[in-house]
Amino acid sequence: MEAVAKLNNNRVSPRKMRLVADLIRGEKVNKALNILKLESKHCSGDLEKLLLSAVSNWENKNEGARVEEADLYVKEIRVDGGRMLKRIQPAPQGRAHRIRKRSNHVTLVIDGMNVPVVEEKKEEKKEKAPKKTETKAEAKKKAPAKKTATKAKAESKKSTSKEDK
Repeated sequence: MEAVAKLNNNRVSPRKMRLVADLIRGEKVNKALNILKLESKHCSGDLEKLLLSAVSNWENKNEGARVEEADLYVKEIRVDGGRMLKRIQPAPQGRAHRIRKRSNHVTLVIDGMNVPVVEEKKEEKKEKAPKKTETKAEAKKKAPAKKTATKAKAESKKSTSKEDK
């Protein structure tokens, strides 16, 4: 079962955050934590905290399961643009340049490699599907199709014209 952690309005540009996020995408959680600890970029500390938060969320969601046995990995990490602060920088000859201080939103999803619960649900759905088709087939056999009003009028006209001949 997967767990999600979100980081909103982080004051680093999305482009810089994506450089670090690409390093841990698809990696196992322990390896991703090691990568983030050794990375020199400033935003790696924020992603490390976010990853630890996602692991904690997973533990709360799956009580009784151990993190070591679950074989957790980073299933998805998404960095989206956040709110932009707009500032003005004085420029020569009375002009002004706009400075955009960008922020980002990060969504991190972790999941375990061993997920027997999901497989059981798929089997249950497969068993239920044939039952529905059987009931539809039985319904068609029981109730014949109704004739529409236009078809009934056309048949009555044919029968009256045959009687006249």
